Amino acid sequence: MSTKARSIALIIFCQVACMTLWFSASAVVPGLIAAGLISSARGSLLTGAVQLGFVGGTLISAYFGLPDRLDPRRLFAGAALLGSITNVLILATGFDHPLTIALRFITGIALAGVYPVGMKLAAGWAGGRLGLMIGALVGALTLGSALPHLFRAISDLDWGVVIAASSLCALVGALLINLTALGPAHARAASFKPAQAWHMLRKPSVLLVNGGYLGHMWELYAMWAWIGSFLIWGLSLDGTTGLEANSALMTFIVVASGAVGCLCAGFLADRFGRTTVTMVVMLVSGTCAALIGSAALLGPAFMMAVAVLWGITIVADSAQFSAAMTELCEPSLVGTMLTLQTSMGFLLTFVAIQGMPLAIEWLGWRYAFAVLAIGPFIGAFFMWQLRSQPDALKLAGGKR
Repeated sequence: MSTKARSIALIIFCQVACMTLWFSASAVVPGLIAAGLISSARGSLLTGAVQLGFVGGTLISAYFGLPDRLDPRRLFAGAALLGSITNVLILATGFDHPLTIALRFITGIALAGVYPVGMKLAAGWAGGRLGLMIGALVGALTLGSALPHLFRAISDLDWGVVIAASSLCALVGALLINLTALGPAHARAASFKPAQAWHMLRKPSVLLVNGGYLGHMWELYAMWAWIGSFLIWGLSLDGTTGLEANSALMTFIVVASGAVGCLCAGFLADRFGRTTVTMVVMLVSGTCAALIGSAALLGPAFMMAVAVLWGITIVADSAQFSAAMTELCEPSLVGTMLTLQTSMGFLLTFVAIQGMPLAIEWLGWRYAFAVLAIGPFIGAFFMWQLRSQPDALKLAGGKR
């Protein structure tokens, strides 16, 4: 196996392994809420703490230019090790201890050294297939985020097994990332000046890409965090037994299906253009968000079909915003700009995740997810605006 193939395979594998930390606690939340062991508000906070920690970590990383000044493999490894430790400590605290929220917050900080840094590592090997390469990496993130739901489904709903398995996965990822090599397109900044990033952030094309990304993020993590509870509700309408076990497996399928969407969208975006693919995907995803509550009334099979289509499209465009940022920025600023982009996006996800219990209370499950449809529809508008920008010719080899 060539150095390139080995490195790419290891980067993807390590991303899958380490991103299990993200939903390691959230995967068991629907069952805990259904059993009356925690409230919906605390369930939201367990997920939201990771988002806020990630935002804090990315802001620190971006301010000091860490992804562009340090060896990204060592940064990735150290962050993954920290996340593994803070995650496994939940075995001692449980979910009703005040320290658990702090542990999830620190886990989010650690993941700031995993996700955007992994994208920088992948971009170094991309060549002319940037969309597909980053699509594969975001597909790995998606699969890693889905795995805790599978751990939960096959471990007889034992939350301790879910936490232990995800911590072990992250530890393995922390070790194996050191075996990768840096790609030929990897660029390292000799020094970093925050003003450089601020200037780049204000470019019209970059503003539009980030606008599209924020619309996408308004929908994504709120859906991932709450789809399990929605499926329990949807199955209950049909009188299905074993709601929690069935919903855990179904949630895994819905979230994991996004990995297929990431790969397909990456291939198509490199061939037909980033703005074209992101607009189509966001319009389909937003439509699913608006209709899935009504789909549940037509039976579990129809509900699941819409949920899987939503799972595929809701994350399919994610990598293309990162790819576009990579193509529009100076090579020495790529790591920092990707980190800033994700920081803004995940700050928004905190608002969406925390707002879902209110939407559920006021609108009911039939209409609660329709609130999320606003994001992708606005995001599609921003990407349509980007097509008219001169910088759009830098995207996907001029295919926009």
